[in-house]
Amino acid sequence: MAAITRREFFRKTATDAAMAGVLAAGGVAALRANPLGLPIGSQTYPHRAMIKDGNFAGLLKELKDIGVERIELCSALGYTDFASLSDGKQVQKTLADHGMKCESAHFSMKELRETQDKSIAWAKDIGITQMITATLSGPVQSGTSTMDAVKKAADEYNQIAAVAAKAGIQQGLHNEGFELAMVDGKRVYDLLFDLLDPKLVKFQFQMSTINSGLVGADYFLKYPGRFISMHLQDVDMNAPLPADPAAGAPARGRGGRGGGRPQKPVGQGSIDWVKTFTAAKTGGVKNYFVEQNMELTKESVAFLKTLKV
Repeated sequence: MAAITRREFFRKTATDAAMAGVLAAGGVAALRANPLGLPIGSQTYPHRAMIKDGNFAGLLKELKDIGVERIELCSALGYTDFASLSDGKQVQKTLADHGMKCESAHFSMKELRETQDKSIAWAKDIGITQMITATLSGPVQSGTSTMDAVKKAADEYNQIAAVAAKAGIQQGLHNEGFELAMVDGKRVYDLLFDLLDPKLVKFQFQMSTINSGLVGADYFLKYPGRFISMHLQDVDMNAPLPADPAAGAPARGRGGRGGGRPQKPVGQGSIDWVKTFTAAKTGGVKNYFVEQNMELTKESVAFLKTLKV
């Protein structure tokens, strides 16, 4: 090898360093070539067995390795399988150790009614700024409810959200169970957009409710600025409905409601994801979380890494 001068050595070193910087920047750009430029998130409820077994760190590593950068938890105070995460400051440290963050979590209505102050304290220890509840849990019989029940549930949740707002927390509502019921020909979910205070309550859209006729993109455009988040699943709407509703798609969300057509990895079902994420900008979505088992999550995350909206 021919000898090089000191000047040539430093020139080559500087060039190599610059190229490394370009490659590193390209790597970051590729990592963040996600919808809306937001980090890919995962709701941990489908992976709760690892948390129940005390392997929270192992779950974070597995999710990080496939490209997840944010997680959404369920409250250690309201969900038995998450009880091992009761020390919020330790949870925050474990997250930081794995290069992860958690800005959102689900909370049961029972704990929000009875021990909201403790739930807020736990959330703040972790850095959570969104407190979501899966459903307002109003009465439903044969798929229907009453206007009085809807108004009562909305009034209660507005009060809960007002307390959260004073603590610097955004309260949010998911859509399943009670929200999918009908009242006088109208869906409870639609009624709640008029009854819940837009300054206090945002919404988190469950994409698998397309099984019930709810299309995320339509809601984001109909109610601009009312959403903060969404749970991602895809569904094969061309598949036949199961004869036994309980034997259908994997259970949805916290309520464990099964039925409907089978779930698919994001990008492999019937949902138009470019349309969905484009509309999500209008809806006000600030984060999103894949909510599927690990096998589907891996394929969904791989797709999201390629989706530019």
